[in-house]
Amino acid sequence: MNSMNDTGVVADPASGQTSRTHRLRRLAVTGFIATLAAMVVTTLAAALAQAVGVDFEVPDGGETIPLPGFAVVTGFFSVVGIVIAVALLRWSARPAERFVWTAVSLTAISLVPPLLSGADTAATTALLGLHLVPAAVMIPTLARSLRTRTD
Repeated sequence: MNSMNDTGVVADPASGQTSRTHRLRRLAVTGFIATLAAMVVTTLAAALAQAVGVDFEVPDGGETIPLPGFAVVTGFFSVVGIVIAVALLRWSARPAERFVWTAVSLTAISLVPPLLSGADTAATTALLGLHLVPAAVMIPTLARSLRTRTD
Protein backbone atom coordinates (compact mmCIF):
# COMPACT_ATOMS: atom_id res chain seq x y z
CA MET A 1 0.00 0.00 0.00
CA ASN A 2 1.37 3.34 -1.01
CA SER A 3 0.08 6.43 0.80
CA MET A 4 0.90 10.05 0.19
CA ASN A 5 0.37 12.95 2.51
CA ASP A 6 -0.30 15.63 -0.07
CA THR A 7 -1.48 18.95 1.36
CA GLY A 8 -0.47 21.32 -1.42
CA VAL A 9 -2.13 22.38 -4.64
CA VAL A 10 -0.64 20.99 -7.80
CA ALA A 11 0.01 23.52 -10.51
CA ASP A 12 2.33 24.02 -13.43
CA PRO A 13 5.64 24.53 -11.59
CA ALA A 14 7.00 26.70 -14.39
CA SER A 15 4.20 29.24 -14.22
CA GLY A 16 3.82 29.66 -10.46
CA GLN A 17 0.25 30.76 -11.22
CA THR A 18 -1.36 29.06 -8.21
CA SER A 19 1.18 30.54 -5.81
CA ARG A 20 0.72 34.02 -7.27
CA THR A 21 -3.07 33.71 -7.13
CA HIS A 22 -2.94 32.71 -3.47
CA ARG A 23 -0.63 35.62 -2.63
CA LEU A 24 -2.89 38.09 -4.44
CA ARG A 25 -5.98 36.72 -2.73
CA ARG A 26 -4.29 36.77 0.69
CA LEU A 27 -3.12 40.36 0.10
CA ALA A 28 -6.63 41.45 -0.90
CA VAL A 29 -8.27 39.80 2.11
CA THR A 30 -5.67 41.21 4.50
CA GLY A 31 -6.10 44.62 2.88
CA PHE A 32 -9.87 44.62 3.24
CA ILE A 33 -9.67 43.59 6.90
CA ALA A 34 -7.13 46.37 7.48
CA THR A 35 -9.45 48.77 5.62
CA LEU A 36 -12.31 47.98 7.99
CA ALA A 37 -9.99 48.47 10.97
CA ALA A 38 -8.70 51.78 9.56
CA MET A 39 -12.27 52.98 8.97
CA VAL A 40 -13.29 52.16 12.54
CA VAL A 41 -10.19 53.65 14.16
CA THR A 42 -10.33 56.83 12.07
CA THR A 43 -14.04 57.35 12.76
CA LEU A 44 -13.50 56.77 16.49
CA ALA A 45 -10.59 59.24 16.47
CA ALA A 46 -12.78 61.81 14.69
CA ALA A 47 -15.57 61.23 17.23
CA LEU A 48 -13.07 61.69 20.06
CA ALA A 49 -11.85 64.92 18.47
CA GLN A 50 -15.44 66.15 18.21
CA ALA A 51 -16.06 65.16 21.84
CA VAL A 52 -13.21 67.40 22.99
CA GLY A 53 -14.55 70.32 20.99
CA VAL A 54 -13.05 70.13 17.50
CA ASP A 55 -15.56 71.13 14.88
CA PHE A 56 -14.72 69.94 11.41
CA GLU A 57 -16.29 72.93 9.72
CA VAL A 58 -15.27 73.54 6.12
CA PRO A 59 -14.50 77.28 5.93
CA ASP A 60 -15.73 77.80 2.35
CA GLY A 61 -19.13 76.14 2.67
CA GLY A 62 -19.69 76.45 6.39
CA GLU A 63 -20.68 72.77 6.56
CA THR A 64 -19.30 70.33 9.08
CA ILE A 65 -17.71 67.07 7.95
CA PRO A 66 -19.99 64.29 9.28
CA LEU A 67 -18.49 61.28 11.08
CA PRO A 68 -19.57 58.82 8.36
CA GLY A 69 -17.65 61.00 5.89
CA PHE A 70 -14.41 60.06 7.62
CA ALA A 71 -15.22 56.37 7.27
CA VAL A 72 -16.14 56.69 3.59
CA VAL A 73 -13.03 58.62 2.61
CA THR A 74 -10.80 56.32 4.68
CA GLY A 75 -12.37 53.27 3.04
CA PHE A 76 -12.01 54.67 -0.46
CA PHE A 77 -8.36 55.61 -0.16
CA SER A 78 -7.53 52.39 1.69
CA VAL A 79 -8.95 50.44 -1.26
CA VAL A 80 -6.79 52.57 -3.56
CA GLY A 81 -3.83 51.49 -1.42
CA ILE A 82 -4.83 47.84 -1.81
CA VAL A 83 -5.01 48.25 -5.59
CA ILE A 84 -1.53 49.80 -5.59
CA ALA A 85 -0.21 46.94 -3.43
CA VAL A 86 -1.76 44.30 -5.70
CA ALA A 87 -0.29 45.98 -8.79
CA LEU A 88 3.14 46.13 -7.20
CA LEU A 89 2.90 42.50 -6.11
CA ARG A 90 2.08 41.57 -9.68
CA TRP A 91 4.59 43.75 -11.53
CA SER A 92 7.41 44.75 -9.19
CA ALA A 93 10.52 42.81 -8.21
CA ARG A 94 10.47 44.58 -4.81
CA PRO A 95 6.78 45.17 -4.05
CA ALA A 96 7.06 45.86 -0.31
CA GLU A 97 9.80 48.46 -0.68
CA ARG A 98 8.07 50.19 -3.58
CA PHE A 99 4.73 50.13 -1.74
CA VAL A 100 6.15 51.77 1.38
CA TRP A 101 7.80 54.53 -0.66
CA THR A 102 4.62 55.11 -2.67
CA ALA A 103 2.26 55.02 0.32
CA VAL A 104 4.42 57.30 2.48
CA SER A 105 4.75 59.77 -0.40
CA LEU A 106 0.99 59.79 -0.99
CA THR A 107 0.37 60.19 2.74
CA ALA A 108 2.71 63.20 2.82
CA ILE A 109 0.87 64.72 -0.14
CA SER A 110 -2.46 64.12 1.63
CA LEU A 111 -1.31 66.37 4.47
CA VAL A 112 -1.28 69.43 2.23
CA PRO A 113 -5.07 70.02 1.87
CA PRO A 114 -5.73 70.30 5.62
CA LEU A 115 -2.94 72.86 5.83
CA LEU A 116 -4.49 74.88 3.00
CA SER A 117 -8.12 74.46 4.09
CA GLY A 118 -8.31 77.58 6.21
CA ALA A 119 -9.81 75.66 9.12
CA ASP A 120 -8.94 76.68 12.66
CA THR A 121 -5.84 75.26 14.35
CA ALA A 122 -7.71 72.55 16.26
CA ALA A 123 -9.48 71.27 13.14
CA THR A 124 -6.30 71.41 11.05
CA THR A 125 -4.34 69.51 13.67
CA ALA A 126 -7.10 66.92 14.03
CA LEU A 127 -7.35 66.51 10.25
CA LEU A 128 -3.59 66.00 9.98
CA GLY A 129 -3.79 63.33 12.66
CA LEU A 130 -6.77 61.73 10.95
CA HIS A 131 -4.69 61.38 7.78
CA LEU A 132 -1.94 59.64 9.73
CA VAL A 133 -4.20 57.21 11.61
CA PRO A 134 -5.29 55.10 8.62
CA ALA A 135 -1.77 55.30 7.17
CA ALA A 136 -0.47 53.83 10.43
CA VAL A 137 -2.89 50.92 10.01
CA MET A 138 -2.69 50.31 6.26
CA ILE A 139 0.95 50.85 5.35
CA PRO A 140 2.56 48.39 7.80
CA THR A 141 -0.17 45.80 7.26
CA LEU A 142 0.09 45.81 3.48
CA ALA A 143 3.89 46.05 3.50
CA ARG A 144 4.08 43.03 5.82
CA SER A 145 1.72 41.12 3.57
CA LEU A 146 3.84 42.00 0.52
CA ARG A 147 6.95 40.67 2.29
CA THR A 148 5.36 37.32 3.18
CA ARG A 149 6.82 34.55 1.04
CA THR A 150 5.29 31.43 2.52
CA ASP A 151 3.83 30.07 -0.72
